Amino acid sequence: MANANGPMGAKGRAVPHPTNPMVTPLLTDLYQFTMAYAYWKAGKHLDRAVFDLFFRKNPFGGEYTVFGGLEECIRLIANFKLKEEEISFLRSIMPTCEDGFFDYLRAIDCSDVEVYAIPEGSVVFPKIPLMRIEGPVAVSTF
Repeated sequence: MANANGPMGAKGRAVPHPTNPMVTPLLTDLYQFTMAYAYWKAGKHLDRAVFDLFFRKNPFGGEYTVFGGLEECIRLIANFKLKEEEISFLRSIMPTCEDGFFDYLRAIDCSDVEVYAIPEGSVVFPKIPLMRIEGPVAVSTF
């Protein structure tokens, strides 16, 4: 659901865009778009998938880590939409993809994606999932 201020959150309030304008759907690896194309080509792009996000070692030699950045993730997911210039860029670097795939990219959003996460600011440890993303496989991999 959306209003003039953007997508609506679970409590009926608009979810603002990410604070950094560099955070867009293109802030990922080309591999993710290549896999999305493979799923789309195989007709599997709408299959449900579950991904857990975790880290392997505490950074900087520390004993624990504080989880941060959840709000930015939620903002990106809530506002996920490829712009026409981003699709044109993808078309230029993926010239063998069918036109229908780019039509699919124009239409995707994250309205079918669910996010489960540890509360922001929590003390966390390696190899423990911080976030679980559930949704259509082609979108959830981004």
